[in-house]
Amino acid sequence: MPLVRIALRKGKSEEYRRALADGVHQAMIEAIDAPPQDRFQIITEHSANDLIYDPSYLGIERGDDIVMVQITLSAGRKPPQKRKLYQRMAELLAKNPGLRPQDLMINLVETAWENWSFGNGEAQYTK
Repeated sequence: MPLVRIALRKGKSEEYRRALADGVHQAMIEAIDAPPQDRFQIITEHSANDLIYDPSYLGIERGDDIVMVQITLSAGRKPPQKRKLYQRMAELLAKNPGLRPQDLMINLVETAWENWSFGNGEAQYTK
């Protein structure tokens, strides 16, 4: 059920973007039990003027390789699961494609189960 949006600066290779998408999905499988086939992701690239962030908010030194990941998912995950997701995603993306953990921002947006339709004009989770 997660819908993932990954925003990054323009200029990264297709392999880099795919590694981001793969790492985010793998972290969700491992940390929050997302089904392997439940994969819906949107990757957007932005110019330097269109990707705005504070380079030192909360004492974390971010660089121009910042990646912002927003995951919309059904409500119900406990804080330990969410912390595991953040940690595992940072670990996986540090390995491939080499994203510094300081350059990874993650935001979870929780929604009710009835707010999903995966096609056919149906609310599959409310049957």
